[in-house]
Amino acid sequence: AWKLAASPRVAKVYCAPGNAGTETFCTNLPILPNNHAALVAAAQIHKVDLVVIGPSEPLIMGLADRFLAAGFPVFGPGGAQAVIEGSKVFSKAFMRRHGIPTARYEVFEDLASARAHVHDHWPQGGLVVKTDGLADVQSVVVAETPAAALAELERALGAKHYGAAGERIILEERLVGPEASILAFVDGRHFKRLPTAQDHKALYEGNRGPNTEGMGAYAPALGVEPDLEDRITREILAPTLLGLAQEGLGYPGVLFVGIMITDEGPKVLEYNCRFGDPEAQVTLPGLQTDLVEVIEACLAGRLDELDLAFDDACYLCVVGASPGYPGPAEIERRIYGLEAAMRIPQATIFHAHTRRHECGLLTAGGRVLNVVARGSTLHEAQRQAYRAIDRIAFEGGGPHVRRDVGSQATGQHG
Repeated sequence: AWKLAASPRVAKVYCAPGNAGTETFCTNLPILPNNHAALVAAAQIHKVDLVVIGPSEPLIMGLADRFLAAGFPVFGPGGAQAVIEGSKVFSKAFMRRHGIPTARYEVFEDLASARAHVHDHWPQGGLVVKTDGLADVQSVVVAETPAAALAELERALGAKHYGAAGERIILEERLVGPEASILAFVDGRHFKRLPTAQDHKALYEGNRGPNTEGMGAYAPALGVEPDLEDRITREILAPTLLGLAQEGLGYPGVLFVGIMITDEGPKVLEYNCRFGDPEAQVTLPGLQTDLVEVIEACLAGRLDELDLAFDDACYLCVVGASPGYPGPAEIERRIYGLEAAMRIPQATIFHAHTRRHECGLLTAGGRVLNVVARGSTLHEAQRQAYRAIDRIAFEGGGPHVRRDVGSQATGQHG
């Protein structure tokens, strides 16, 4: 929304439901993403010219189809195309069909078979347990011991903790190596890459603790040199786009590929059919080409005719989360110091779960704020981001912040 609002071609942006940050440059519409009829009606009332759908769940549930049926141009896949993210079983089989490198895996629908596989085929490096469908952040578990894998299987297939999303479970070999996030604009046949980013998924420093939706990111990513980028394009992005087109699943939007760089080369961890968070916060700010122009090229199927321009800066994002996250988060806490943080040079604060109240700005969920800084070097971006977030405090404690975002590349902690 922030990048669209900066376009000289955009007169007004409506954001649903929005937050205390988007209200500073958008008109917030208090409509939840699952209320498809109300969203379409609002677009009709306000005579919207372009619909951009950000979150994964409404895409998977077919919101783009509703808008298309009502005659709106939509940037984002329909429900049938969003299966690439909506079903991990589908996406793994898709990779297998098209020869795209990924971890070896098996799919299970009953607890007894899955438990037998853990007992009989436990690999030395451990297993990753994943639900097929979209679930909470804890639905991907890296199990280092058989006991941990069995406990998660009992939770998913036995206790049905994830509901329909966990009716099928993937047991996948655990890959080892640095991760990278590859984002690309796509028009159904062609793609244009954004700078490679590196996310920090674990809650604590040193990649310890439970998985989160992302505690920070930076771009460009360490260790993704031009020859590796070429290999990722040749072995992963190009065959993915070709496979989607061959299977009638191409769409105008964003393809986000999470990869791990193993000793055998890059391998796909997951597909997403939308911008990642916090990856978007470190890749979009440096885009110098008008985002509306990029979207129009995607919608027209002529993305190959457009050259994307980026600045040569480095960007680093640090997430400020509520105490308790990724479990039940402490919410409705006053947020202090935002004005002071915004005075840090080259720092921008993107709101996530915030809301405005008569008493001030309040936390409203797990990940509350993303502080993004720009620098001529990654170390400078890191220094400015931590200077800014260290001026922010939550009533009663917090925010929780990882102090090592970017440290693998800079050698410095924030």
